[in-house]
Amino acid sequence: MSGHMSGYGPAGNMPGGKSGGPPAARTDANDTPVDAFTEPAVRVGPRWITSVVLVNVGINVAFFGPIQVLLGNQAEAMDAQNKEAILALVTGCGAAVSLVANPLFGAFSDRTTSRFGRRVPWVLIGALLGTFALLGLAGAPGAAAMAALWSVVQLGCNGALAAITAAVPDRVPVQQRGNVGGLASMGTVLGIVGGAGVASAVGGNFALGYAVCAAALLLGVLMYLFGAREDRLFPFQRPPWSWSSFLRGFWVSPRRYPDYGWAWLTRFLVNLGNHMVTLYLLYFLQDKVHYSDANTGVFILTGIYACTTLITAVLGGLWSDRTAKRKPFVMGSSAIIALASLILAFLPTWTGAMVGAAVLGIGYGAYLAVDFALLTQVLPSAVSRGRDLGVINIANSLPQVLAPLVAFPLVQFLGGYVTLYVVAAVIGLLGAVFVVRIRGVE
Repeated sequence: MSGHMSGYGPAGNMPGGKSGGPPAARTDANDTPVDAFTEPAVRVGPRWITSVVLVNVGINVAFFGPIQVLLGNQAEAMDAQNKEAILALVTGCGAAVSLVANPLFGAFSDRTTSRFGRRVPWVLIGALLGTFALLGLAGAPGAAAMAALWSVVQLGCNGALAAITAAVPDRVPVQQRGNVGGLASMGTVLGIVGGAGVASAVGGNFALGYAVCAAALLLGVLMYLFGAREDRLFPFQRPPWSWSSFLRGFWVSPRRYPDYGWAWLTRFLVNLGNHMVTLYLLYFLQDKVHYSDANTGVFILTGIYACTTLITAVLGGLWSDRTAKRKPFVMGSSAIIALASLILAFLPTWTGAMVGAAVLGIGYGAYLAVDFALLTQVLPSAVSRGRDLGVINIANSLPQVLAPLVAFPLVQFLGGYVTLYVVAAVIGLLGAVFVVRIRGVE
């Protein structure tokens, strides 16, 4: 850590405090402002945690309301004959933007010297971009405009997500991160369910759906914007700007930081396996389970999955904090996720699907909470938390792009759904195995 700080000057010589200047959020025993790189030691309270949960709810409503229903309805209304191609174009452009936006905005927030803190401005900017683009989508005149506006939604929401994710290790002490990670994950799940609920409630009126999603996004960030007390990054602490060093910073050497590299790989593998399980769920119910109403079936399974995810996200995070252990929980939850895949593979019935959804939620909820806490403990430096967590988030986004490429040939040519879910289980188990290679966290 000291090697990263050497160019910033001594942290004890910060401006502010009683000598004037904007106050920092934290002060030491002598009422001297604490700089943005000081490891947090004071537990955060319910108000701050609630604000982070609400930001996650708002962002995920804005993501998943459109993705699950609204974009598809709009594509069909625009051109029923080519709706699949339009939807693929729009979501593909958005996915490409999301891969870049998260680490980029995270890196920008790392360098922000606003008197309000490093993260607050980007939560606001991201929410405003997403809100205006969602409202614009309602009147998009064609496929190109849809793709452009959805890309702006992804840009803004990923910017806000990058900033709020980095705020957790900025403010939350290590011994509380499992609990906060679990509650933040609860916000994510509530946002996904809320997005589905909005899309279902408005029916075919996608314009109203976009407006409700935009309102949810904007309202979700208000409590954080007005209540956050972030530590300020002072201008003298910020390293000199150069494009070459900025761009090089997005490559975090796994040789130099092996724990970070293994953590990235395990998250990528577990998410890839999870996306392979959920990608063809509708068609699995139609063609393998022969469930009479597959659309309703997906909604029921999503509800079961969401309920068990919410429970284990909170309990797993608390238990991990209490034991001060991360790796056993990540390994165990990854194995449970793999078990869910095997249940679907070898028990392709409605009962099996419900059991598999419940088991998947049990594993994934605990995984979301504890793996996030683990990740915050292997970041290379407090200086670049936003950028480094943004790079980690590529391990969430990239599987969404790769899962169809892996799953399609397995279903079509290599044995169907049994092969798909067995391969997904193996991939998830590899994620559990590689956690062992992380040395700096128990």
